[in-house]
Amino acid sequence: MLKHRNFMWSTLYAQYKCARIFGMDKKTRIIIAVIALAVAAFVVVTPSVFAQTGTATMAASASAASDEAVDPRAYAEWIYSVFNYVYNHYIDEVDPKVLYEGAMRGLMDAFGDPHTMYLDSSQQRSMDDTVNGSFGGVGLLISKLVVNSPDEPSYVLVSQPLKGTPGWYAGIEPGDLIIKIGDIDTSTLTMDEVLGLLRGQIGTSVEVTIRRGKSMEFSVVLERALIETVTVEYGMIAESPAKTGYIKISEFSALTDKKIQEALDYFKTQNYDSLIIDLRGNGGGLLMGAELVADKFISEGTIVSTKGRNGVVKSEYKASKRRTAIPEGLPIVVLIDGSSASASEILAGALKDTKTGYLVGERSYGKGSVQQSLSLGFNDGAKYTVEKYYSPTDTNIDGIGIPPDLEVTFPELSESDKEIYTKLMNANLLYDYAKDHPGMTEADVVAYADELYKEYPMDKLYLRRIIRIYANRTREDPLYDYEFDTQLKAAVDTVVRKDFATLLSSVKTLKEIELEREAATAEE
Repeated sequence: MLKHRNFMWSTLYAQYKCARIFGMDKKTRIIIAVIALAVAAFVVVTPSVFAQTGTATMAASASAASDEAVDPRAYAEWIYSVFNYVYNHYIDEVDPKVLYEGAMRGLMDAFGDPHTMYLDSSQQRSMDDTVNGSFGGVGLLISKLVVNSPDEPSYVLVSQPLKGTPGWYAGIEPGDLIIKIGDIDTSTLTMDEVLGLLRGQIGTSVEVTIRRGKSMEFSVVLERALIETVTVEYGMIAESPAKTGYIKISEFSALTDKKIQEALDYFKTQNYDSLIIDLRGNGGGLLMGAELVADKFISEGTIVSTKGRNGVVKSEYKASKRRTAIPEGLPIVVLIDGSSASASEILAGALKDTKTGYLVGERSYGKGSVQQSLSLGFNDGAKYTVEKYYSPTDTNIDGIGIPPDLEVTFPELSESDKEIYTKLMNANLLYDYAKDHPGMTEADVVAYADELYKEYPMDKLYLRRIIRIYANRTREDPLYDYEFDTQLKAAVDTVVRKDFATLLSSVKTLKEIELEREAATAEE
């Protein structure tokens, strides 16, 4: 062992000295030395160049080319060998940092996991800022299709601009597509890469290209600011025939459960008899936040568990009856959509599996994994998946999502209405009108829609919706848009049903859905 250790360190010193002889700067020599030390062993390389084929062969002390099981350290030795050999023999001089970052990025990408990735120094700094709570953002709630195709590019969809933020002041609207960030096509980026580009130091700027409708495209420069998100909003639904409370959760934080309790205390003063929890557009947040919120609605059993490699249970959070904060048997409907992910799926899945809540809307995103970060030596880092979430019925929804018990989608505009919509957006009338008419009432919205309809005869429901979006910039933003929100209407219709208890008891758990899916696949 001592002889091997002396050989390792003497070889390491030789590599450093050799690099110095070749005229490499100190930083380059250190990078090569660090890589050598990381693998803790070296390969004896013998290049043989053949003029006929233009190829070189590399012989290693370890037989990595055999079909037998190979010690993982042998692969690490080959990585070092190739790095060192190609660096010294490539026709042009190359910055070793470029090779290092390329190798690290390829290593993490090889896992085939969209949530496992290498982070260069800029991305690592952005993640550190996020964890420390000192990051700047543009104030947009966004989502992204998992699959990217030529027919349907996976651009970034704006779910909602947060009031009072750079995105809100720039007039970005729900439904807008961010097709570029700077010069980068967003369809080629993961969600984490998108967030890394949009976030940054407060006061710095980022340019985004917006597509609205079919063909309207324009660029907006947004100055990043401190984003203070209101994670919970609540109120009674005036249009409900019952006394229905409504809670909108946009993100799970350490304080979310306290805000939920505040909402439930308020509903008690209103003698509420039903509840709607809106998780649409909620991309997740803290696992603990979701656990604590779920515990207010579920009185016993497992809320969520996490498992590591080989299915070993790492943690399990169980409900406690003493923390239950609602009347027994309270009708609950949960709204979900394609942007409901991670922590919001933990809550939705727990309520579904325990038959505490009925799900309405669209299939959720499908992120059921836990990541851990790793800091590296050049102010860079990596993050990698270490665990997966499991619902109360021991089901993981990663890459699958949670299907609603009642699917409800928003109506699509006709082709002619889309053309009219694009024409209206290109005219830029709405922004100026809302600015010149601050504090528009609902009657004003209806009247202006009737006036616009004469020149832009499109679906009046959408027309009023568009006007409200602009009007809300100069008035108190309402908690919901009941006229337009078909999913919320369906939730209200469901939660007030006389047979709600029977309806809820008949829904399938995530495990039952999983078994049906596996059986169907087996038959194929």
